[in-house]
Amino acid sequence: MSELPVHIFQTTFLSAFVLFAVASAFRALKSKPTSLEESPLQLPAADSGESRFVELPASVLVEAAAESPYATPATVSNVLPVLPSLPATPGIATRYFRKLDLLWLGFIFLVFAGLAIGTVKMAEQPEKKIDAANLITSIGFQFFLAGGTIGFMVWRVRLATWLGLKWKQWPWALLIAPVTVVSMWILMAGLQFGGYMKWIESLGGEGVQDAVKLLQDSKDPVVLGLMAFAAVFVAPVCEEIVFRGYFYAAAKKFAGPWPAAICSALVFGAAHGNLAALLPLFILALVLVLLYEKTGSLWAPISVHFCFNGATVLIQAIARAYNLTLDPGT
Repeated sequence: MSELPVHIFQTTFLSAFVLFAVASAFRALKSKPTSLEESPLQLPAADSGESRFVELPASVLVEAAAESPYATPATVSNVLPVLPSLPATPGIATRYFRKLDLLWLGFIFLVFAGLAIGTVKMAEQPEKKIDAANLITSIGFQFFLAGGTIGFMVWRVRLATWLGLKWKQWPWALLIAPVTVVSMWILMAGLQFGGYMKWIESLGGEGVQDAVKLLQDSKDPVVLGLMAFAAVFVAPVCEEIVFRGYFYAAAKKFAGPWPAAICSALVFGAAHGNLAALLPLFILALVLVLLYEKTGSLWAPISVHFCFNGATVLIQAIARAYNLTLDPGT
């Protein structure tokens, strides 16, 4: 077995870690406030879950109104309900995150690094077999990680506020998802025609993910059903909560948006443990981060993830039904 794929994955995770560490250190040094730069307005320690604005205390307004030569006692009470506000950081909010989140970030990073590198090392073992028990364990693990992430956050912010689940423009997802998936297919076709798969094979990597192999070769209806459920429903929800909802957003707090996007995309691409999928999934992850930032709602990346995986399962089902041969990476 070639050791090169293992080294590539180790380098990918190491690059993500170094990028995050350097960007976080630089950001901390650059943004460290002096006594003259500190703002008198402090963000609340915990968010109520409804507002994205910082409001001035009523006592400050009363005092300011009383000192104004243009205000009269009769008009002070009328001024109070109209509170001026200062907009928070644009895009995905990061004010919910604290230094404690570095622990959970590190845990997620180490878990996926260990699993992915272990998967690559076992890639060519002949006894490797995915059965129903393995799939149930994998599904349980994803629920555990997503549930643990939610539990780590809900004590300080409401779930709907944190993930932007009250997205009023949700019908846009019906357009965003298929357009994004078709764009990814075009990209993957371009890579295929450009000799990407042959290059991956020359490096000793597998051309097809284990999940796709299972959908192609398994004759056990229970295994096929579990695999379809995991790919179409579990992965889009759990992985988006962990990678976009938490990993990217928390990393953005400490490292800034672009380092966080690249770092989370590297981890997401490598976490699947397939060398051929590393580059396409890295690009997909960057697109999902962009959609999350632009819409402010996790429903956008979830819909794309659902459509992408659902289309893959459907294509493999059609290929099985009609005995079609698909190119690697389809």
